[in-house]
Amino acid sequence: MQRVLLGVDRISTFVGQAFSWLIVALTALMTWEIFSRRFFDSPHAWAFDAQIQLYGVLFMTAGAYTLAKQGMVRGDVLYGFLRPRVQAGVDLVLYVAFFLPGILALTYAGWTFAGDSWAIRERSTVMTNGPPLYWFKSVIPFAGALMFLQGSVEIARCLLCLRDGEWPSRKEDVVEVDVDKLKELVHVKDEDLAKLDDLVVQQQKEKAGDDGGAA
Repeated sequence: MQRVLLGVDRISTFVGQAFSWLIVALTALMTWEIFSRRFFDSPHAWAFDAQIQLYGVLFMTAGAYTLAKQGMVRGDVLYGFLRPRVQAGVDLVLYVAFFLPGILALTYAGWTFAGDSWAIRERSTVMTNGPPLYWFKSVIPFAGALMFLQGSVEIARCLLCLRDGEWPSRKEDVVEVDVDKLKELVHVKDEDLAKLDDLVVQQQKEKAGDDGGAA
């Protein structure tokens, strides 16, 4: 079971990392367009559509990756104090009540939008004979299906945590800074920080005493 869960994590990670290169293309496109407008007085009408589509694809394909890395926004101040089984119960209810209906609706609607767009070979109306939209709208059901797959894995993790009392492992990638590891790298111990705190408090008391005496 764990191999299946990690396998889906790898798929979401691969897709997210592959499409993340679009931000390089988007940056290059915007830089080139600004340079072309300012120095050559040669704007390109299709550049606006291209920028929106590149960003849209980047945003949509990052969804499953973000879910796999637990990067979505949540109230960690309260959630982090809960026991794993309680966390899993809360997550399971939210996944079933909100995530699954939303993602299924997104995937179904995206499939319909993409089908209609391909049928008429839809193009952007921002400019005359604008760039095609049908390939862009095809990303919607693709991203929705990938999110559904990753969400199913997260639901399975919730069930395993309810059974075992601890969260199953997941594939690691980019993580937030680990303060404890950072302390080890710079050879700082908790005792050193405590001594520093005591020194600061002592200096503040001495300063307060000097100010009182001067008054």
